[in-house]
Amino acid sequence: MAALQQTPISLQSKTPPPPLSSSLTARSTAVSFSSTFTPLNLKLTAASSSTSLRPRGGGARMNATAASSYAAALADVAVSNNTLETTVADVEKLEKFFGEPSVFDFFVNPTISLEKKRGVLDDIAKSAALQPHTVNFLNILVDAKRIDLIKDIVAEFETVYNKITDTELAIVSSVVKLESQHLAQIAKQVQKLTGSKNVRIKSEIDPSLVAGFTVRYGNSGSKLIDMSVKKQLEEIAAQLDLGDIKLNL
Repeated sequence: MAALQQTPISLQSKTPPPPLSSSLTARSTAVSFSSTFTPLNLKLTAASSSTSLRPRGGGARMNATAASSYAAALADVAVSNNTLETTVADVEKLEKFFGEPSVFDFFVNPTISLEKKRGVLDDIAKSAALQPHTVNFLNILVDAKRIDLIKDIVAEFETVYNKITDTELAIVSSVVKLESQHLAQIAKQVQKLTGSKNVRIKSEIDPSLVAGFTVRYGNSGSKLIDMSVKKQLEEIAAQLDLGDIKLNL
């Protein structure tokens, strides 16, 4: 499975909730967050991994609509506060946090009290230095029992952000990590192809490609530049003027 590298490259043309107790008891599993964030050890009440919040009436379509509405609301607040870029950074942090299965399972577990969930949110907010409106937003989701939508909200928020800023998102998958100058060159080519004002590159490592790389862009990654085969690389490199990108084949 591809490992997404949350280090986007951007190409451009010219009141917090009150302190809440976070002490959790009973049987516990230690969850640690590192890398970009201040080290944090949270004690999460152990629960069956099979326990999750069931979609409410209306199914996937209603959940998608709700996620889109929440994402748009967060973006509206960010725009009004002139904090859109820092809110994007917050959302990327949330994507990492809730990407941890133990964290996501904890928050969607209906048997765990709201107080305990708010306490863990408080710890996450402090560790990641989230903005007050982002913390308030998370607490609203917990109180409304809609935190199960967080992953969909993250995806929808990126879509909203890209629309607001006229940004094209391109996902570059490769067997080995590409140098930043090569990613910047790919961003320029995507900008030429799409005419977008800005291009954000996200890179992922995908060993299944065997060799080379691919670039996905457009609506939901609907457009693909496939350079994962050497023969295709030779044919497309001249067409896209990417011949100076060196790949480990």
